[in-house]
Amino acid sequence: MLLSILLSAGFFATTLFGYFVSRDTIRAAIIGQDLPLTSSNIYSEIQKDLVRPVLISSTMAHDTFLRDWVLKGEHDIGEMTQYLSEIKKRHGAFSSFFVSDKTGHYYTGEGILKRISASEPRDAWYQRVRNMKPDYEINVDPDLANKDALTIFINYQVFDFSGNYIGATGIGLTVDAVRHLISTYQQRFNRTIYFVDPQGHVVLFGSQVGRESDLRKIPGIAAQLDQILLKKSGSYQFVENGDNHILNVNYLSELNWYLFVEQNEDTALAGIRQALYTNLAISLAVTLLVIFLTHIAIGRYQSKIEHMAATDKLTGLLNRHACSIVLERLMAAYRRTPCPISVLLADVDHFKEINDRYGHQAGDQVLSSLARQLKSGIRESDIAVRWGGEEFLVILQNCDQTEARQLAEKLRQLAASCIANPENPAIRVSISIGVSQFDGQESLDQTIDRADAALYSAKQSGRDQVHTATHPAA
Repeated sequence: MLLSILLSAGFFATTLFGYFVSRDTIRAAIIGQDLPLTSSNIYSEIQKDLVRPVLISSTMAHDTFLRDWVLKGEHDIGEMTQYLSEIKKRHGAFSSFFVSDKTGHYYTGEGILKRISASEPRDAWYQRVRNMKPDYEINVDPDLANKDALTIFINYQVFDFSGNYIGATGIGLTVDAVRHLISTYQQRFNRTIYFVDPQGHVVLFGSQVGRESDLRKIPGIAAQLDQILLKKSGSYQFVENGDNHILNVNYLSELNWYLFVEQNEDTALAGIRQALYTNLAISLAVTLLVIFLTHIAIGRYQSKIEHMAATDKLTGLLNRHACSIVLERLMAAYRRTPCPISVLLADVDHFKEINDRYGHQAGDQVLSSLARQLKSGIRESDIAVRWGGEEFLVILQNCDQTEARQLAEKLRQLAASCIANPENPAIRVSISIGVSQFDGQESLDQTIDRADAALYSAKQSGRDQVHTATHPAA
């Protein structure tokens, strides 16, 4: 469990750390590079599209024909109409115009549109142009000559040959070109791009703006809108419908508009969020795999440790510590279902002399060989234990004392007939065995003690013998 927690916490922390670093890097790139670059590109494209119209309007304002025509009294209206019509057709303009300061006539390619009046609110643009210091301005207004279609006008002052103001001329461009440019950038960069007037209204956008026309109705933007319009440029963040949005603003002085380039951060982070989920899934899979392999390894290691703890290293039999556990289980089984239990306690005769004469290594080989003989001579259900030194204990289940004595005799004969040490065939061994049966009243330790007493008796009687223990009452 601890390993699982550590692995899961490690993978989870590493994955989240990578996600947050990537998120912050992407956010910084959007704020510091992507949105400003997109805004700059659009601004450059708009300026490029406006350079040629400005040159055309400048040419019109300095055209000798136009100035001569005004100075001659504006008698032949057809000449001006034809002139403006050819300008419009030749340069592909949406509209072309001239306003005379002397007569107030608004000329287009189709004739006189109207008379400019200082009291008419819609003619305020002319009063502004008349009094402005620069030679021209770029303005966006409804075009009276084209059903009030929103048009980008280049308004250029016209002076006579003596430098006196005589009117305003220029051409108008449809905003569709700019709208198409916005749509292209929106599709290319997956961003929302639109123009906002100084009052905070969306005035120009692509085919899909996805934005309320009055920005003051959008809670996330409304709280910052006055600051945005005042500063005119900068980067901002706001939350809308649970998504974080990053906004870059640039003021276009030529149009008196603000260019808003907006990026939904959640959309930009969709890729690394998917990577986060993938990494978490991989981390979970790796964690489960490691835990599974660790479980197998620990299980095998635990089994090996248990085997080492319960088994005598030299003989491969159970050791005395493991025997105590086996005896407890045996007694528990006996209490559930009583059955005869007998005990054999065997000892190698003259084992000290073998060690002294042939060495301890030879003695170890003798014990190992006798253990294999004991194991091969008993049943699967019987239990063989290295009791200590050169002593072996055999516990026989479902076996009375008579059968136990017969088995003990068989084991004694096997030991006498085997070659205990192939490297020293001259070494001959024998064993003495004591036999006892559990009577159901005493403890198994007492039964073993009686087998030990019988073993001692066999030793005293000349060794290489099997003796049966007396009954506890005897």
